[in-house]
Amino acid sequence: MLRLVDSGVCHPLYSVALEEVLLESCAKGFMPPTLHLYVRDRPTVSLGYFETAAEVVDLPALMREDIFLVRRMSGGSTIYTDPGQLIFSLIMEQEEFPRPDQAYALTCSALVQALRTLGLIAEHKPPNDIVIEGRKVSGSAQTRKRGMVLVHGTLLMDTDLDRLIRILLPRPDKRTRTREEMTSLKDELGKAVDMNDVKKALVEAFSEALEQRVVLIPVNQRERGRVDQLIKEKYGKEDFILQF
Repeated sequence: MLRLVDSGVCHPLYSVALEEVLLESCAKGFMPPTLHLYVRDRPTVSLGYFETAAEVVDLPALMREDIFLVRRMSGGSTIYTDPGQLIFSLIMEQEEFPRPDQAYALTCSALVQALRTLGLIAEHKPPNDIVIEGRKVSGSAQTRKRGMVLVHGTLLMDTDLDRLIRILLPRPDKRTRTREEMTSLKDELGKAVDMNDVKKALVEAFSEALEQRVVLIPVNQRERGRVDQLIKEKYGKEDFILQF
């Protein structure tokens, strides 16, 4: 069985705290492997766990454009998210995917299948990107804790790609991606895509890839209390967000 949690449109702090809580629920055996879908309710920059904010983000531009800042539990590069992106996270037992590339292969194959259902031909560009005719439409990151692996990523539906390029600073250790090297579902299809259609395609693709029946199990009272605690004690604290 694969648990589905659909948080709809939610606050950035809720989303990062809930991901840790869902991983805890799986690790303790309270819940089965879990697929979480959500959309952030405002433009947000998500720092990889080990990144230094001032080195990867134009902080004055962040404040000028009123963009929220969070730090997530996984490593990887800083990303920009907004209400034009669907975000997914998949939590599975680590022993089933002992190597990072195995977990990425599973999630990326599901994303490619979902996009095919929506009428788009995409491919997995290892280790963790999905591209359409060479243009990036999805990227992901992962973390491994408590015997679980969590892979999460974004699917660009109708995001502000110009703002994304403007906010994130070039990194000396990575080639900077240009606006022309990125795309969205709206760009590719020439029209807006219904969020529910994209969610349905993703859920069916993950169900098929994992060979598991999907069951919608909402966040329970215990988990909500733990989310509130983590926001108060960790994710919502400035010294955690700006710790490096």
